[in-house]
Amino acid sequence: MTRFTHRIGATGLALFASTTLAVTFAATRPAAADGDRDASGRVYVQTNAAAGNAVVAGSNAHAADINVVGPLALASGLTLQNGGGGNIGKATGTIRAKRADVVGEVDDWEELREAGRALKTSTMARLPELLTQLEDQVTAAGGTVHWARDAVEANTIVADVVRATGSDEVVKVKSMATQEIGLNEALADAGIAAIETDLAELIVQLGHDAPSHILVPAIHRNRAEIREIFLRQMPDVDPDLTDEPRRLAMAARAHLRRKFLSARVGVSGANFAVAETGTLSVVESEGNGRMCLTLPETLITVMGIEKLVPTWQDLEVFLQLLPRSSTGERMNPYTSMWTGVHPGDGPQEVHLVLLDNGRTAALADEVGRQALHCIRCSACLNVCPVYERTGGHAYGSVYPGPIGAILSPQLTGVEDNPSLPFASSLCGACYDVCPVKINIPEVLVHLRARHVEERRATRIVPNAEELAMAAAGWVMADPRRYAAAQRAARPGRILAGGRERIRALPPPLSAWTASRDAPKPPTETFRDWWVRTRGGAGGTA
Repeated sequence: MTRFTHRIGATGLALFASTTLAVTFAATRPAAADGDRDASGRVYVQTNAAAGNAVVAGSNAHAADINVVGPLALASGLTLQNGGGGNIGKATGTIRAKRADVVGEVDDWEELREAGRALKTSTMARLPELLTQLEDQVTAAGGTVHWARDAVEANTIVADVVRATGSDEVVKVKSMATQEIGLNEALADAGIAAIETDLAELIVQLGHDAPSHILVPAIHRNRAEIREIFLRQMPDVDPDLTDEPRRLAMAARAHLRRKFLSARVGVSGANFAVAETGTLSVVESEGNGRMCLTLPETLITVMGIEKLVPTWQDLEVFLQLLPRSSTGERMNPYTSMWTGVHPGDGPQEVHLVLLDNGRTAALADEVGRQALHCIRCSACLNVCPVYERTGGHAYGSVYPGPIGAILSPQLTGVEDNPSLPFASSLCGACYDVCPVKINIPEVLVHLRARHVEERRATRIVPNAEELAMAAAGWVMADPRRYAAAQRAARPGRILAGGRERIRALPPPLSAWTASRDAPKPPTETFRDWWVRTRGGAGGTA
């Protein structure tokens, strides 16, 4: 495939400021048939558009040997490899490799990252002023701006707007913000059906499941499972449906096309909002977003207040950082932008819901506010050894992975997610790949300290863990006490039996071995070995 580095000039971007929608940015791809191989021996699997929707899987090749072409590119392809934990490892490995390839093409990548970091820092410092500017511009362009302090207010606003249209159904663009506030459930309680149109989100919704990845929510599902979900949940689906990728794509397309053409209300999130013009932007790989943004009569966008950029020139930086860091592409296949209402062109009623939901509290934390810089690329998930082994559901949070470990506790309160800041080895891989240089390990340590301090402030009597840590600190503070403790532990070898690890300890230490093994004490400590072999020279026994 032809390699090129894409640069979008501010002047070029500004041409779209006054239009309802931007044209589709689409990188030129070679014509290829299913099963063909490129010069590197990778298998081409043609995605099948369902107004963009596609399925990629089914090749006998290893996940790393698949080169996805077509409108969906990488995202849904990784959704449909072999499910479960093995799938997560293969999928994240494939994304990492593609990201490394396209990032390697950009000579000034580190400068771009620094520019992204600086722009986010500056935007957060001016957030009240820029939000007011955005509201003024959206209103001047014919849109309506709503302010929501929390999830309840946001859900109420959306439900009221939908009711006012007389509709009982909405089509949705993939949105983390709407997942965060539980919009689908709130609309269901109000008698309104919310239809997910992103393929992976549709699979999750029909399977009564929960997303497990920011970019590829159904990464834990394989194509056989998806076939069963479609057969069970899709009305009028062909009973002879197979798990062939093209057949699955065609079934999804037929199902969604009917929804697109009948829907009167669309609901979206926003990747970015340009304060100087009131322009909103959604980037995606399938084309379903474009359908939701153009066909309905009413469009409602729910956006976190941190998604602002001051100017079109600033947007240029993020449209280079995001696709490379997320799907491993030089640019997103679909970059949609709209500014207010235009008679006869697109939705004739446009609403923007500006969502706080804990963001101003995070903004007040000088260290933690870095989490608000996130552009939802998921690069940190794809390099995280913890995420790769546990998957997204283990986090119990809408935002999984390293970014979720620092964002969710701040949005809901650290004590509501006390374990998340500890769900990391602090290896720093997430910091190395973050396109806006969020120092996730620094924030994790900061939030851990906050958790300890908050618990200490509300407890008069120390708990067992605090007593144990205090005792360990006292022992380790003195070399002689430490050496004595090591010798005292030696008889514990009998608890291991013939094994190298102790699988069961007596109470209260049984709380440890209930979920993990304990190491078997050595026959000889390092200090004893040093004394025996070196005569104690250079150290204290």
